[in-house]
Amino acid sequence: MTNLRIILCDQLTHDISSLSDINKDEDIVLMVELHSEFTYVKHHKKKIAFLLSAMRHFSAELSNANVNVCYVKLEDQNNKNLLKDHVKEIIEKYSVKRVIITHPSEYRILQEIKQWKSIFSIPVQIREDNRFLCTPGEFSQWAGDKKQLRMEFFYREIRKKHDILMNGNKPEGGKWNFDNENQKSPAKYLNIPEKYEATPDKITIEVMQLVNKHFGDHFGDLGPFFFAVTRDDAKVALSHFIERRLKKFGDYQDAMIENEPWMFHSHLSFYLNCGLLTAMECIRAAEHAYHSKSLPINAVEGFIRQIIGWREYVRGIYWHKMPDYKNENFFGADRKLPDFFWHANSKMNCINQCVTETKRHAYAHHIQRLMVLGNFALLAGINPNQVNEWYLIVYADAYEWVELPNVTGMVLFADGGYLASKPYAASGAYINKMSNYCNNCSFNVNSKNGQEACPFNYLYWNFIVQNREKLEKNPRISMMYRVYDKMSEKKRRDIESDSQNFLGLIKYDN
Repeated sequence: MTNLRIILCDQLTHDISSLSDINKDEDIVLMVELHSEFTYVKHHKKKIAFLLSAMRHFSAELSNANVNVCYVKLEDQNNKNLLKDHVKEIIEKYSVKRVIITHPSEYRILQEIKQWKSIFSIPVQIREDNRFLCTPGEFSQWAGDKKQLRMEFFYREIRKKHDILMNGNKPEGGKWNFDNENQKSPAKYLNIPEKYEATPDKITIEVMQLVNKHFGDHFGDLGPFFFAVTRDDAKVALSHFIERRLKKFGDYQDAMIENEPWMFHSHLSFYLNCGLLTAMECIRAAEHAYHSKSLPINAVEGFIRQIIGWREYVRGIYWHKMPDYKNENFFGADRKLPDFFWHANSKMNCINQCVTETKRHAYAHHIQRLMVLGNFALLAGINPNQVNEWYLIVYADAYEWVELPNVTGMVLFADGGYLASKPYAASGAYINKMSNYCNNCSFNVNSKNGQEACPFNYLYWNFIVQNREKLEKNPRISMMYRVYDKMSEKKRRDIESDSQNFLGLIKYDN
């Protein structure tokens, strides 16, 4: 019996469930480069080149393993730009009896695939994605009918279930969470290792030319190109992180330094989210380094928590709450996205740094995304749909399943506290503590009001005031209202007028 097995652009894993029992003598693997997948939002040029090159390399690896691959390139004349049309063509040509696909990562694609059985009149088997540690069904069972979820409890359950960083029934180091040790301000002199960079080969160079031709008006710099595009190179990137960066990752994972985009972060999310690496191999590599190299527990636990805490957690929330989650807007935010999110032409140095690095690298680390760019979007009341679209466009590791809960739930608190216990709102003092951005800014982070004051300072209090009815009873933020109530009447008026003046001067792209 001939099976048609489909590999999507973020399923580049050789032992993925859809390929687990492949019959190389009979089965066909279909991979299609779909123009629509790169333009439903105008993805960063570097992200498109990365995925196209990784897909082509993966296809070649399958072919070299004697797998019968039908691969449709973007520029092929027979590219129909609809996956179902290619599926239909192969079913009819080869008398396919069954379609097999691993559960897609995005809701919109799943809805399309669910229609195939009636369209093609043959069985369509959607298999669980075996690269994750928790299935959507398992997460929903854990979540139950709780009105609020907390990542920490989920994280502990996954640690215990998979025996990750455990000492018998107890967590290694005597605590589940070492986050309090992972918030050091950046030291004046830090020896930050060079980032791992792969050298573009012939396939990647050809893809870059293709991207320039077809997606030249998209956001971002295409070169220099440094991503690993094969599993072998992605494994080297993992080893590079474990050996050179992990030791200090914990201490400085929240730190930001001007013109240092990479810091001690792993830069592995690109490869995890498209399948070149798997979550468990990254976890076990870090765990092995803890035992064999005596790496600090705060670094190893912090890295593992990012994977099985936040990554698995946000995926669970995505599938548990979709499709309604996409329309959450707890604060009723309706302001448009400022043009400086595209052009880095703000007078705020922190914004410009993060946007510039995003444009160059299709990357910014999690504190830049959350506490600078996201913090501003939250305080300024930018519409969640526009913020979600921006994050999905600009980052090479962004897919809706991971981007939407992070932005809607964590960055914007637009779900009203389902994902996070409080809004991640902060004044300029936080950015000043965790970075050196304020040293070269047009504004004064120590000034609270007036034209020279850091906008984060008065926007923070303006956000608190504007949303008092919805936040005052939150136990993690209620104290701020007591502080505000003790302010003088003049101080309160200054907060309101400074915020109105600043927000009124923001420019927007047409």
